Amino acid sequence: MTEETKSLRAAVPHGPETQRAAVLHGPKDLRVEERPVPAPGPGEVLVRIAAVGLCGSDLHYYAHGENGPNVLRAPTVLGHEPSGVVVAAGPGAGHPEPGTPVAVEPAHPCGRCALCRAGRYNLCPRGTCFGSPPTDGALTEYLVVPEGFVHPLPASMDVRHGALIEPLAVAVHAVRRSGIAPGDRVLVTGAGPIGLLVLQVALASGAASVTVSDVAGARLRHAAELGAETVGAAELTPDPARATALADPGGFDVALDCSGNGGALVGAIRALRPGGTAVVVGNPSAPVTELPLAWMQRQEMSLVTAFRYAGDFPAAIALAGTGRIRLEPLVTASFPLDRADAALTAALTDRSQLKVLVEPGLATASGGLSGTWQEGRARG
Repeated sequence: MTEETKSLRAAVPHGPETQRAAVLHGPKDLRVEERPVPAPGPGEVLVRIAAVGLCGSDLHYYAHGENGPNVLRAPTVLGHEPSGVVVAAGPGAGHPEPGTPVAVEPAHPCGRCALCRAGRYNLCPRGTCFGSPPTDGALTEYLVVPEGFVHPLPASMDVRHGALIEPLAVAVHAVRRSGIAPGDRVLVTGAGPIGLLVLQVALASGAASVTVSDVAGARLRHAAELGAETVGAAELTPDPARATALADPGGFDVALDCSGNGGALVGAIRALRPGGTAVVVGNPSAPVTELPLAWMQRQEMSLVTAFRYAGDFPAAIALAGTGRIRLEPLVTASFPLDRADAALTAALTDRSQLKVLVEPGLATASGGLSGTWQEGRARG
């Protein structure tokens, strides 16, 4: 028994020595392997993972072995949207106490650079993030986390839904960056999980109305159920001759593009009123060469970008805990850890899915599946 394992077992009586982890070795080569259970070091806590949400970056790594400039060069555990329960604390770590359900903030800055000291730690050039190679992520049973990056969940919240706090924090940060004011008319392009969360945060921030566009009718129906006015993406066009077709005179005050599609971003900008604000939330998959900068300058529009979050987890948890943000409608499928490859495939190929969860606790001790697992189907 290693010294680390002895330390863990002292902190957690009868604690396990090994755990399962879903390890990506290459494109579509995901293997569930046995690994040692890590021991929390000074200022760290050990979290038993309840659920992990799958994100677009996970899908890029799974399908292609890379996400933008970051390339998989060694086997890595994916997953950066975890929730769970604190089960042990390392030396000097006193909060939260073992037994506390938490959402895990996965991006960890250096804490020393000028950006970190200014509170903009999401921009830290030396930071790391769970599930971003070479840093192992949360598709495992236990995870060690710095105690400052675990956030207690309210007793009223299902700990599994805590896996959606990370994307909700993205939405909170984007809406804060947008400067939405009470009474504003807001446009959201893209009705995936982030778009549906941005919709709800915008309404909670006082927007008079939020219009959501997407190419998928099923996703627009989800948006409508969450309080949006909806339009098909074909009605939102970058063509200047048709750009005001959606808007009353004056247009939208704020537009947030959550699609990552250049045409959708330009169409959203064209639908703004003079002096309006456009926020880039989705990661553009290609250079947006048609961006109408000269026209935007003439209209004195603001173009804002948003990346991750910085201090936004407490607000996200507060909004979800009061019920002003609904998380459960976004969870459309859950898979056990042993079927993480099927979970990634479903999220990658099935446009009817919104947020797919991997839940390590769904696998029974005998290797079978619990009765609550519904592969590829919406959970009630």
